Parts: sequence; C-alpha cells; structure tokens
Amino acid sequence: MMKLSTKGRYGTRLMVELAFNYGREPILLKEIAKRQEISVGYLDHLVPSLKAAGLIISARGSHGGYLLAKPPKDITVRNVVEALEGSISLVECVKGNFPCPRISACETRFLWDEASRNLLKTLDSFTLDDLVKKCRTKKDSPLMYNI
Repeated sequence: MMKLSTKGRYGTRLMVELAFNYGREPILLKEIAKRQEISVGYLDHLVPSLKAAGLIISARGSHGGYLLAKPPKDITVRNVVEALEGSISLVECVKGNFPCPRISACETRFLWDEASRNLLKTLDSFTLDDLVKKCRTKKDSPLMYNI
C-alpha cells in the first residue's frame, strides 16, 4: 500500500487549524493538539519544517503561539506536504536525479511520471482556504439519514 506518512497528514491538519484561525491571535499547539487529537510532541516535531518553508511563524509572549505566514489562499496542500515530506514522486526514477540504468528502456516509467504529475497537480489545486471552506460547508450541512 502506498500512503502519505503521518507527517504529511498531521501537518496538513495543523495547517488547516491555523487557516481556520487566520486573521486572529496566534494559536497554541496544545489547542490544535486537543482539537485534532494529535500529541503536542508530534506537532512540535513538525513546526521547524513548516517554519523553514516559510509557511508558519511563531509569536512569543503571553498571547504567543503560531500563525500562518501568508494567507490561506496562497498556501497549497503541495506546499505543506513538500515542506514535511520532501520531494513528492511515486517512484524515484521520475524525480530526475535518480541513476537508473533502465531509464531509457523502462516500459512503465511514463506511467509513473504521468501519475506523479497528476498527484502534484491535484495537491497544487487545493489551498488551505479551499479546505477551510470545505470543512465549513460540511459542518453547516444538515445530517441526512437514508432508510
């Protein structure tokens, strides 16, 4: 099974929480941890990568915590995942720097290259603002029961 690591998944949830809070006071990691049911220690582990990528900033003091470094509409899911996971590719040979002796004769490389490009396109097509809007729509929708 191929799957995104917890760094990418939890980091995206952290960033969505910050996006929900955008334009307000900084938010503490312990508040995000409680709402997202993720340990503060794990979130602490994600912060340096997100800061280094210029996606979040920290504020000190009695009203300290974390904020998005730019508007949610300007941060894509790809930005978040790459900050935490590194280069995104389904197989190493399509990244460009992988020395594979079969690269010119590989019958399936084009498939993995196309699939990787489609994944990147999808991650680029969603911003944190899109995710916040989707969450708000989902929460505002009435429950429907089908019998």
